[in-house]
Amino acid sequence: MELGYGHMMPQAPEVEKAVLGALMIDSNAYMEVCDRLRTESFYEPRNQLVYEAIVKLSVDESPVDVLSVADKLGKMGKLDEVGGPGYIAELSSRVATSANIEYHANIVAEKYLARQMVEYVSVIGKKTFDETYDMKDVMDEAEATLLDLSQKNMKKDYSVLAPVIGKAVKLVEEAYAQKGGMTGIPSGLHKLDEVTCGWQKSDLVIIAGRPAMGKTAFALSVAKNIAADQQKPMAFFSLEMTDVQLANRLMSNACQIEGKKLLSGQLDREDWKRLDKYLPALTDAPLYIDDTEGLSVMELRSKARRLKKEHDIQLIMVDYLQLMTASGMRYNSRQEEVSLISRSLKGLAKELNVPVLALSQLNRGVESREGVEGKRPQLSDLRESGAIEQDADMVIFLHRPEYYGILQSEDGFTDYRGKAEVIIAKHRKGATGIVRMDFRGEFTRFENPEDNALTPDAGGEIRGSAINGDNSMPFPPPSDYNPFDVPVKNDH
Repeated sequence: MELGYGHMMPQAPEVEKAVLGALMIDSNAYMEVCDRLRTESFYEPRNQLVYEAIVKLSVDESPVDVLSVADKLGKMGKLDEVGGPGYIAELSSRVATSANIEYHANIVAEKYLARQMVEYVSVIGKKTFDETYDMKDVMDEAEATLLDLSQKNMKKDYSVLAPVIGKAVKLVEEAYAQKGGMTGIPSGLHKLDEVTCGWQKSDLVIIAGRPAMGKTAFALSVAKNIAADQQKPMAFFSLEMTDVQLANRLMSNACQIEGKKLLSGQLDREDWKRLDKYLPALTDAPLYIDDTEGLSVMELRSKARRLKKEHDIQLIMVDYLQLMTASGMRYNSRQEEVSLISRSLKGLAKELNVPVLALSQLNRGVESREGVEGKRPQLSDLRESGAIEQDADMVIFLHRPEYYGILQSEDGFTDYRGKAEVIIAKHRKGATGIVRMDFRGEFTRFENPEDNALTPDAGGEIRGSAINGDNSMPFPPPSDYNPFDVPVKNDH
């Protein structure tokens, strides 16, 4: 095939023949190249057929030589198509040894990759000139295709056990040195951290629940604990809320001020004191928010790589998975698309070596079940794709029995009012179970049951303003505001 620039498609027909010849004179040669070569790696159609016959013989553990390959091609009805027994004999006569087969196989594989790249550039090039295509979709397709090519043609070498054991021992030593055995990033929710040992690097964690179960409240509580309290850089990809909406909820969470008060501006004196005391830590938090609507998984990966490079983010939060797209590519079903998205998120976690926490919706199966146990989510309730469960290292369900009018456990010992259950349904690296926490819906907040509620210092010191950088209030306080509760003398 001749290309538009006067070039021939990348190929090495003589090297292809040398590889096939070597495969027929050495019964062990196939095992040395099977991870590098596929039928389509060969450019000439008849060479593809010969290699296909060799693969079938090898899989059946049959001898591979001139006679057996010719016989297999005959049974396939392809012997005449390749040029008869004469062509098979010609191939075997071209080489005297299989010593160079790996080197030659690499050449064949590289030529195949080059052909794939030529086709990729040609398709993308045509679409850039076609005004019927959205350029955003073309860019997504270009990145997705290039990533797919890279993964399919990547050869991962084996690892010798000794250095791997060394790495594992080092991780154990680091874990031993950590207070409380915390090996990952603490969520700030103590009972949960006791089970998970924190959010682990390279893990994909799915946080799922029905609407009104508190997914966003949980995500914001974790984000506030990590970015504001621990000062660890993290990225928050919000596909559902704008950055301002997210900031308002974070303020409500951190300062424990009702969201409706922040929305209306009707704050009392205690609220103003909370803002001034707790807002500086939130303002200084290394939390990077992206509220791109309809974000594709390829766009997210690109942005996350940049944030990792520029700010060394330690964790990625996605709210939420089902709102993402894999635009630029065609899928037979939404389930297939969601499967690609979940695999890509897991791939991103491994690539950047950070935890990726993705919020997810559950299907309506929960609503049709009765009783305390019936309302608890199950892995089969994950919406749109079983691949989510398969790809995830951990699956956490958020559940509030109180929402369904269930105020006590069946044995009467557990009060569900103001409580939420964090159900660890899948955990590749540890235990599963239920962790109960306090849920403060008015503050969009999950809390440790043992924590005391934030209370402003009555008459105590007021921290400097998050905005003004001095001891003034960050916002105009009420006209009768008096931080020290000292009677105001009226000189008039």
